[in-house]
Amino acid sequence: MTTTTTSETGGPAGSLARSLGLTDEDLVAMYRRLALARAIDERMWVLNRAGRVPFVISGQGHEGAQVGIVSNLRPGFDWLVPFYRSVAGVLTFGMSAREIMLAQYAKAPDPSSGGRQMPGHYGSAAHNILSTSSPVATQLLHAVGIGLAARIRRTGQVVVTALGEGASNQGDFHEGLNFAGLHHLPVVTVIENNGWAISVPAAKQAPIVDFAERAAGYGMPGVVVDGADVIGCWRVGHEAVERARRGEGPTLIEAKVTRLTAHSSDDQQTKYRTAEELERERLRDPLPCFREQLLEASVLTPEGVAAIATEIAAEVNDATEWAEQQPDPTVASATWYVYAEDRP
Repeated sequence: MTTTTTSETGGPAGSLARSLGLTDEDLVAMYRRLALARAIDERMWVLNRAGRVPFVISGQGHEGAQVGIVSNLRPGFDWLVPFYRSVAGVLTFGMSAREIMLAQYAKAPDPSSGGRQMPGHYGSAAHNILSTSSPVATQLLHAVGIGLAARIRRTGQVVVTALGEGASNQGDFHEGLNFAGLHHLPVVTVIENNGWAISVPAAKQAPIVDFAERAAGYGMPGVVVDGADVIGCWRVGHEAVERARRGEGPTLIEAKVTRLTAHSSDDQQTKYRTAEELERERLRDPLPCFREQLLEASVLTPEGVAAIATEIAAEVNDATEWAEQQPDPTVASATWYVYAEDRP
């Protein structure tokens, strides 16, 4: 099975989107989610450097792929199995800025884990977002299990799961794709390839340039898309989700994204990435790229951009102040849901 390379080039964003069935309102909503994810992410770093939250693992540079692909899911019906950079993904699928901040502060009402997980391990039972853990690629097996249950129950649900290209070298990834391909499960796996597994470049991770080539070994389409192209990501996500919903099986999408920050707040990427590379990668930042597309197509105006920025600033301030005031988990609750005990 061949790997398809997909990139949207030429033509105003508005006319291109309309040809795909997207309205201007859809595009503005996608832009707002992307901008909100970036603003929350930036606030996380400020709070970390101020000593108010312990750890940040960033999604800056990944937001375009996440918003574009996840926008094709039905919130409250389908499933999202994220990874630690999926800030924009979980926001697109229904989590709020307040809920993201609860996880950062590890507060008792945190829907991800009640304050028991590291920041970045997002989840919400109310939104069909499965909480994941630190070992990379383990979420693939969980996503495939959900996909199998959906197929057996004939619910019509689709599962999207995501990971980095480094995680695609783990055994769980291959076991998951093999099972999904064998049983034609409604699972869309997204490799968000930012070129770095912490400090190891992609060229030293695998003997292939496009990780989507691995799809051929598991009997499913492999699609490569420019992760800075939000509309292009929406299109390949739409095709993969609809294919899965029709019962035609899984798809592997590789979104070529950029990592604009260090691997985490405990990493110093200037030790292994040159200033020239970092400056070059900023040209692939999906936020200004998408904004310029929408401005050029008159889907957005400068006044509209400013209004959205003002709304988002207020939303992020509210989420930060509200989450900080929420109660911490109690010591007595430390072992809840670990052992077989009756709990509220």
